[in-house]
Amino acid sequence: MTAPWRPAPGPVVCVGETMAALAPDPPSPLLTAPRLRLSVAGAESNVAMYLADHGIPVAWLSALGDDPLGHRVRATVAAPGVDVSYVRSDPHRPTGLLVKDPGPAGTRVHYYRRGSAASALGPDLLDGPPVRAAALLHLTGITPALSASCRDLVARALTDEPGTRPYAVSFDVNHRAALWPDGVAPAVLRDLADRADIAFVGLDEAQALWGEHLTARAVRERLPHPRVLVVKDGANAATAFTGEGAVTVPTPRTTVVEAVGAGDAFAAGFLAGLLRGATMTDALRLGHITAASALQVTGDHGPLPAPGEIQALLALSTREWAQRAVVQPSA
Repeated sequence: MTAPWRPAPGPVVCVGETMAALAPDPPSPLLTAPRLRLSVAGAESNVAMYLADHGIPVAWLSALGDDPLGHRVRATVAAPGVDVSYVRSDPHRPTGLLVKDPGPAGTRVHYYRRGSAASALGPDLLDGPPVRAAALLHLTGITPALSASCRDLVARALTDEPGTRPYAVSFDVNHRAALWPDGVAPAVLRDLADRADIAFVGLDEAQALWGEHLTARAVRERLPHPRVLVVKDGANAATAFTGEGAVTVPTPRTTVVEAVGAGDAFAAGFLAGLLRGATMTDALRLGHITAASALQVTGDHGPLPAPGEIQALLALSTREWAQRAVVQPSA
């Protein structure tokens, strides 16, 4: 049996919008909240920051307004070691903003990103550095929802067949229903995901997009072309489908403080494992370990466990893994 395909080792480029984020602190309905906490929110930059935490060379490619919020976003993403030197500063368009409104039925998110600096990104972004030197380009389904030029950017990155592009492409479906009011999300996201080398999708979002009774294997039938398809089933398990079959790793027991950012963290851990030549089992485990770092903090980015603890978790037997809770991240 041949070894599963994996991307060539090398730098990663994550492309997409990152916004300033406001949330009531402590959590409460926005209408009566006494104060708001300012942070940073962006799926692709979350992946970039966790890849940097794992020691993977990574750049984040985007655009920000030439404003205080943009400067704060840039500094926050750069702090873990992400290369932000190629991020454009736009003097005419603002940095995007989101505001969280917690309530009894869940948290509603209000977006203020129409006409943002990142919404003006287009296919030309792929023509220069750092993309030309990348081993892996990471995109999500959020970007094509931002504007026509952003959709053209993602479509162009995925135009060629897997194996013929100068870099591998990782695509996380990351469905945000509020960004797709025209009802085209199921067809567009399925087409884009199916053209990627590596695709990530949550089972719940796959069911919302393509059929409420889908199983992980049925998702693979709808997305047959990615060399690696990862279907994440929340607190239950994650399954990686390759040309050699399927590998499933249960989700370890973890204290959940907030779920925001966990999917991005999982993608980063899994990609870090693949880039370092790990088995599919260990790549999935590293995805779970990294996701736990996001689950155990408020906000999108939490500290990883110490390197020795990560290695100990990867070395567990299948039975031990299923019974062991992921340790708290190091301070």
